[in-house]
Amino acid sequence: MSDKLKDRVAVVTGGSSGIGLGIAKRFAREGAKVAITGRNQAAIDKALKEIGADSIGIQGDVSNLTDLVRIYKTVESKLGKIDTLVVNAGVYVLGSVADLTEEQFDKVSDINFKGAFFSVQKALSALKDGASIILISSMVNGKGVPNHSAYSATKAAVRSLARSFSADLLSRRIRVNTLSPGPIDTPVFSTVASSEAEANAMKEAMGGFTPVKRVGTPDEIAAAAVYLASDDSSFMLGAEILLDGGIREL
Repeated sequence: MSDKLKDRVAVVTGGSSGIGLGIAKRFAREGAKVAITGRNQAAIDKALKEIGADSIGIQGDVSNLTDLVRIYKTVESKLGKIDTLVVNAGVYVLGSVADLTEEQFDKVSDINFKGAFFSVQKALSALKDGASIILISSMVNGKGVPNHSAYSATKAAVRSLARSFSADLLSRRIRVNTLSPGPIDTPVFSTVASSEAEANAMKEAMGGFTPVKRVGTPDEIAAAAVYLASDDSSFMLGAEILLDGGIREL
């Protein structure tokens, strides 16, 4: 690796699995000191073994503002001020406009939208001037997909936040950009399937929707995150990197 993030402090919310874990591992390989958050302590402990030295894990819920304050205080006390914040924690909740329940709506909104907003707000005092914030959205933020209405809306909100946050934080030279993946090979499929076979079938079908005829990998997303976290992207703010295998453009 190139040590592009050597000695930098990075926080990845929802970093115990999937895309978040892929980003945390790649950041560590690039020399960063990484803190991950998650709601399940056992999953955090397992992830830390994969991430390696100079990594810490903090249990917490991004939709709980008290947890967020505690998380950032812990990071500051153990690792120092934050150079990069990756707002990745999210849930994948599916349902048609006719069938989605209020409970499901509140869950996806509280974690994906409210959680993203306050993950940034509560981090402001812990962020260095000139820091990079990476918001993880989704390619569905700009495309209509059946059964994705509430989920897609939260991810469109996240995309919008990158623009507004960048404008708000110009005086501190804090850059906020969005990374929008397409279908990625993560455990998320199991959360909306009734069996492993159904999850694998869903993954194969979604890969088939892409022009490249496959799902992406967490490390492919992580490579783009390294770019956004590093000085290579110093002229980029309020923007979006789309990594979806060509679904939205072809």
